[in-house]
Amino acid sequence: MAEKIVAEQKTQDIPMPEPRRSVAFIGSECYPFVKTGGLGDVMYALPKALIAQNCDVKVILPRYRCIPQKFQDKMIYRGEFWMDLFADGRRFYVGIMEYVWDGVVYDFIDNEEFFSSGNPYTNLVDDMPKYSFFSKAALAALNYMNWIPDIIHCHDWQAALVPIYLRTQFAGTPIAGAKTILTIHNLRFQGIYWLPTVQYWTGLPGEVFTIDVMKQSYADANMLKGGLAYADMITTVSETYAGEIQTPFYGDGLDSHLRHHAWKLRGIVNGIDCRQWDSSSDEKLPAVYDCSNVIEKKKENKLALQRALGLREDENLFVIGLISRLTDQKGLDLVNSILPAVIDGNTQVVVLGTGDVQYENAFRYYEDAYRGSVCSCIMYDEARAHMIYGGSDALLVPSLFEPCGLTQLIAMHYGTVPVVRETGGLKDTVQPYNQFTNEGNGFTFDRYEAGLLLDAINRAKTLYFTERGRWDEMVRRDMEKDVSWDQSAERYRQLYLELKP
Repeated sequence: MAEKIVAEQKTQDIPMPEPRRSVAFIGSECYPFVKTGGLGDVMYALPKALIAQNCDVKVILPRYRCIPQKFQDKMIYRGEFWMDLFADGRRFYVGIMEYVWDGVVYDFIDNEEFFSSGNPYTNLVDDMPKYSFFSKAALAALNYMNWIPDIIHCHDWQAALVPIYLRTQFAGTPIAGAKTILTIHNLRFQGIYWLPTVQYWTGLPGEVFTIDVMKQSYADANMLKGGLAYADMITTVSETYAGEIQTPFYGDGLDSHLRHHAWKLRGIVNGIDCRQWDSSSDEKLPAVYDCSNVIEKKKENKLALQRALGLREDENLFVIGLISRLTDQKGLDLVNSILPAVIDGNTQVVVLGTGDVQYENAFRYYEDAYRGSVCSCIMYDEARAHMIYGGSDALLVPSLFEPCGLTQLIAMHYGTVPVVRETGGLKDTVQPYNQFTNEGNGFTFDRYEAGLLLDAINRAKTLYFTERGRWDEMVRRDMEKDVSWDQSAERYRQLYLELKP
């Protein structure tokens, strides 16, 4: 009897294998095939992190013509079929091309009628039927390949019809048992168009065009709204943003809809790919470094950055980087109004990005007016971005709203102190510096006011010039902060297990 008890205890001590889940990611872009923003980074990095956490992952994307030929040449034909789509029963070709990389299977939906344009996004008249086709074809392709996932993880409005198609036109098919998650990366983009046209494009039944699902107003339908209603779970890219979008200011017309579905809404902050962004092996940096030698090596990178951009070379100057789309969302009206007050002879500002003409021209003016102290690179250049992360002392992210933000995460990983507004993921990832306890990893301000931004910059400069030892401690603290996908991927995995126990 005693032996039996001992045997049972030993059996209980043996760790049970963690449940394995299969996940299909469906979205409109993914690095390195096609990328226009943070969605492309997430579609690339999160599947890789999930594979390391005992998940099977397949990523489904459109096969755009703009995908570099070096990837197109390595795609393998997996099959083809025809699928009806529009309300009149019109049928379309669906091809499946596959590419396997680092353990992730990428399946590309092929159709030249929809995906032959040079850019992923053109205009709503072209994009909405395109992504209606893509959403339905992705589900049909999973059935065709007999790859039935536990979870279908959809991203933004371009894949928001997937949960609706799954529970209507795919009810009773093998894939119908999958659970769906819809992730909001930026609520500003929703896929809204004239209701009768959307009814025709999607071919969906009338029951989904009610005010509780896809109907936005008397005349319009909203694809994202419908996906939020039908998804089993909703996530967004930070806890703070999950709360913000339930308010009228940040909700972009969907705040009441999101409050209604708040019981299934979660916020999970993004991470970065620490292999892609690694200061100790970054070939784009003049001098690589890690936490042990960051203080000296950043000086070398600063001098190299100043030299490359035609700025006055002085390792003791305070260099502020700004890497951003030049739009109102990014707080550039605040930057525009205070920049003359920032340039004081001890400070330099480096801008990298493109966007609204008014900001492009404003930063060109500042470069001309403050020659040697301001450099405005009205472009996007990956190598130059790495140099700015490595050579700047601080990075500015004063956004009006920011669902998550990646630049502040990359900056901290490179030992560059972020100066941010307390909104969305910026608030969740940047702890404000406390001069009394010498804690924190950046400088923050709350209300969207130019004076508060200037105050945050001045607080950063004061610490840099008067208490350099404390500044250097913060630099090392930032580099030691875990900004990888590991913790976030674990939270997603737990969410998958919650949906499919």
